[in-house]
Amino acid sequence: MVDTAGQLVDGTPVDGPIALREALMDRSDQFVRTLTEKMLTYALGRGMEPYDMPVVRAITKDSSENDYRFSSLVMGIVNSMPFRSRRATGSANGIEGAVAAQ
Repeated sequence: MVDTAGQLVDGTPVDGPIALREALMDRSDQFVRTLTEKMLTYALGRGMEPYDMPVVRAITKDSSENDYRFSSLVMGIVNSMPFRSRRATGSANGIEGAVAAQ
């Protein structure tokens, strides 16, 4: 038997997937902001910096106008200035060379 009971950081008890979903829905802005931060961290290949937070807030706000659709988060990240101005690490030849060597 699996014990699904627990509690969130703020002390909210959670006793299964339905309670977890309800708790996350009650905190949808916070959940989406955190998800946006994590996705942007992955997309940029670096940690979040204080100067990234206005972008995170803008993406979160824009996605709220689209009922927090996942696609609106992805598009917000792809169209963000940090993502569009990031520098690629490694050269294309290095990647192709590594694939060709296999």
